[in-house]
Amino acid sequence: MNNKVKRFLPQLLTVLFVVLVFGFFTINAQTNMDNRGIDFGFSFLKQEASFDMQFTLLDYDGQDSYLWAYVVALLNTLLVSFLGIIFCTILGVIIGVARLSTNFLIKNAAAWYVEFFRNIPLLLQIFFWYYAALRALPLPENAEPWFGVTYMTIKGYYIPAMIWNNLNIFVYCILASIISIMFIRNYAKRLQENEGKQLPVLYISLAILLILPGLSFLIGGVSLNFEVPVLKQLAKTSYIYEGGVGLPPELIALVLALSLYTSTFVAECVRAGIQGISKGQKEAAASVGLTPSQVLKLVIMPQALRIIIPPTTNQYLNLTKNSSLAAAIAYPDLVLVFAGTALMQTGKAIEIVGITMLTYLTISLLIAALMNWYNKKIEIKEK
Repeated sequence: MNNKVKRFLPQLLTVLFVVLVFGFFTINAQTNMDNRGIDFGFSFLKQEASFDMQFTLLDYDGQDSYLWAYVVALLNTLLVSFLGIIFCTILGVIIGVARLSTNFLIKNAAAWYVEFFRNIPLLLQIFFWYYAALRALPLPENAEPWFGVTYMTIKGYYIPAMIWNNLNIFVYCILASIISIMFIRNYAKRLQENEGKQLPVLYISLAILLILPGLSFLIGGVSLNFEVPVLKQLAKTSYIYEGGVGLPPELIALVLALSLYTSTFVAECVRAGIQGISKGQKEAAASVGLTPSQVLKLVIMPQALRIIIPPTTNQYLNLTKNSSLAAAIAYPDLVLVFAGTALMQTGKAIEIVGITMLTYLTISLLIAALMNWYNKKIEIKEK
């Protein structure tokens, strides 16, 4: 038996084993479903859902199909995951850097933050924010305005809604700004590598982001108005805010808990990445006259990112999957709406659970692919 066969045979046997196991469970499930008179199929997705959701990003009512209910619930899940990733990254970077501070108070405060939030189960933190912290807020009729236009109440956080005119022109200007900034960053990088000169990329980028969108208002016909929430009485003791945008307490509690909990792990990834760079790198950078902020920005972080990104990717994936705990406080995410209500109404357990699992798998693979692409992009290449 030659070496090629020896290498190929174990792989072939492994694939055959997986196929046999999958086939066994598939045939077994089909047999049990036939015995119980259960049909397998996805035609139920076209049926009327006959249930409502209290919070949606798209228009939805009970007369829409299960497929549309799935799409709306998926967007709610993606919203929580997106906001959680943004906030946990910001907090994680700040806390991770603070843990390495030479200031005694800042260093220990950051350490206590990490130890406190990461050692309390996430579900309990969700319950705390939802059932304790947010339930202590006033009723709508007793709420005091924040900054004169927003209201934080027991029924949610109400903010002004943006009413745009010629929004497409503003979006084009934003895209043009982003493309311009990318060119500026590439030019600045080449200039620094070839001539050792450094451009103020941050200030140039901020100027571009202000000037181009600003021109869309001045000469592009773009206008922006705000619809402020207004208190309305529905009954003798029932009040609600109309207009604006209402963020339900379930969303606020979920994003807070996920962000605070996951940020502790991101902070440890950041701290480990920075500590993974030798002390000699910092001393060499300081010896040529770089300030501490320049040392961190130009020397430490570009190298530390190679260490930080892989474990941080795992935390992003954990946050996305942990968002399924939203069902515990009745936030209408994919698990509660589709794998919960829709499953109970239709009885299509295998189909619905399979779709839900495949959805989370797809989201996770996309996040991992994006982070792996970014990790590849920023790796230090030898010339």
